[in-house]
Amino acid sequence: MSNHPSPALRPSLTASAQAVFRTLVADGPATRPQIGALLDLSRPTMSAAMGELERLGFVEKVGESQGSLGRKAALYRAGHEAGHVVAVDAGSTHVRLRVSTLDRRLLHSRTYRLPSNHKVMDEEISLAVAEEFEAANAEREPAWGPLRAIGIALPARVVRPGSGDTASTRQDRLFTHFTPPPDLPLILENNVNCAAVAERFYGVARGEEDFAYIQIGLKLGMGLMLGGRLVRGRNGAAGEIGHIAFPLAPGLSPAAGEIETYLGTEALMERVLGAWSEDAGAAPADASELFALAAAGHVQALDAVRRHAEDIGALVATCVAVVDPGLVVLGGGVGTSPLLLPTVPELAARLSYPVTVRSSTLGSDATVLGIERLAAEQAMEGLMSDGARTENSSH
Repeated sequence: MSNHPSPALRPSLTASAQAVFRTLVADGPATRPQIGALLDLSRPTMSAAMGELERLGFVEKVGESQGSLGRKAALYRAGHEAGHVVAVDAGSTHVRLRVSTLDRRLLHSRTYRLPSNHKVMDEEISLAVAEEFEAANAEREPAWGPLRAIGIALPARVVRPGSGDTASTRQDRLFTHFTPPPDLPLILENNVNCAAVAERFYGVARGEEDFAYIQIGLKLGMGLMLGGRLVRGRNGAAGEIGHIAFPLAPGLSPAAGEIETYLGTEALMERVLGAWSEDAGAAPADASELFALAAAGHVQALDAVRRHAEDIGALVATCVAVVDPGLVVLGGGVGTSPLLLPTVPELAARLSYPVTVRSSTLGSDATVLGIERLAAEQAMEGLMSDGARTENSSH
């Protein structure tokens, strides 16, 4: 996206103008009286704050709202000059991209299915990100305003600059083909962490301060939210449950990543196909077909899904024993299936402690919605970073 104009110089806004803008971004369109009442701002202060924001193009009028006394009031939202963000889920199977305003109005979206599955960050994913990014840039419209931040979710742990060896995470391979525009915030985050963020703001964990999001699909992963904050760990490895020591049994030695291999969809289907009987009909081609057969009542498919649910329940029990999150959200290509319930919570409670288990309802959009949220938050902080000026008006 090298053709993007550089964002305008960041203005210095009063504290009240910042508060008004943050409210519109967080809560969506509102009238001056509604915002003033919410923030406890006097009418003169509210008028001055809106004047600041309107002059900068940070707010715009989008209609009128009928008041309780029959009066109409102008309805405002984040404006054109507030700009937009680009969010990318650089996943193991797909690259998903969303262009949205800071208040998360969708402007453009794209999805690209990778020719093959990828368990680690590599050049093919980098190339797909670069091509999808440029394709989105070709669709850019003046009404989108300035690009304020870029967020990319990666299928690997992410080490913050200066805090570890980024080469060991393979995150640097993102830049093999993709070159981000200069002088713009670039947010890199683990994809499962992003899904956890989305669950807290839009999904079945909405408003929860403490929970774990566990992804079950081609790969395993956990996004851990404690006290309303993501837990990343010193090496960015918090939640890397694919590295739990496994197997543990006499005569066997744990191998790195073995539990992810065992519980991943590829190994699941190998076990299913190896045990599939001839009189059970045509064998499922993939995990989606397996779960569809089970949902339709196919006896052998149901048995395979039940055994897999027990294995997942054991994994959840391990996570609960370590962090006791109280709530676990299951996501990913397999994890979202309601067929895993109630086996998973029953087994987890029996092996560790009682835990509420819910299936994600965000589907494949969870990760891109989460990185979009993080990019919008970064863009907001950038716009507000010059600090608040002293105000003479009283609240």
